[in-house]
Amino acid sequence: MSTHKLRRVFVWELPVRIYHWVNALAIVVLCVTGYFIGKPPAMMFGGEAHERYLFGWIRFIHFVSAYIFLFNFVFRIYWGFVGNKYADWKNFIPTNRRYFKEMWHVLKIDILLMKGKEHLSVGHNALAGFTYFMMFLMFLVQIITGFGLYAAMSQSWIAGMFAWAPYLFGGDIILRQVHHITMWLFILFAIIHVYLVFYHDYVEGRGEVSSMAGGWKFIEEEVFEDTHHEKTSA
Repeated sequence: MSTHKLRRVFVWELPVRIYHWVNALAIVVLCVTGYFIGKPPAMMFGGEAHERYLFGWIRFIHFVSAYIFLFNFVFRIYWGFVGNKYADWKNFIPTNRRYFKEMWHVLKIDILLMKGKEHLSVGHNALAGFTYFMMFLMFLVQIITGFGLYAAMSQSWIAGMFAWAPYLFGGDIILRQVHHITMWLFILFAIIHVYLVFYHDYVEGRGEVSSMAGGWKFIEEEVFEDTHHEKTSA
């Protein structure tokens, strides 16, 4: 029976963890309220509409969540330049051949369920990092299309910055369709993301799930030394 010496490594800083959970909550609220805005429910009330104001509250919550989502996203971009090496922006953008090789290796593990060939990265593995980069691009699409739709009905200077979006996309109808389709891509990503987090936690047993709450992971001593050497020599 073989044993492995584990090292407790602090990976996710508090700002990264706060960003993650604020972002997750904002996306859930935006998707739920956005669905009702796109497909309003048929409800019968006995009183006047202004006494209920249900749809007004749905729209208000959606707009507030959109601002939180925007500022949270801007903060994450900033932290990609000032955070630790695990939060660095270079973890998300392919910069060399080794990055693509690691992506392919992780894909074989996640899709083909290869056993005994786990990829023990400390922070994000290459596939996860690239996936988050694509999500960042979708975040940008949602911000542009969402605030572009909001600009016509808002006096906010932030919304006004995106007043050009309807002209770029060819009108509000197409803008709304892109916004709606991207919402479903968020939902698809969330399902896959949650599955893979629990899958890697089960396969690797290094605290993948709990790390986004406390920030710590457990890494084999030799893996940590090899990864630390690669980071410092890069």
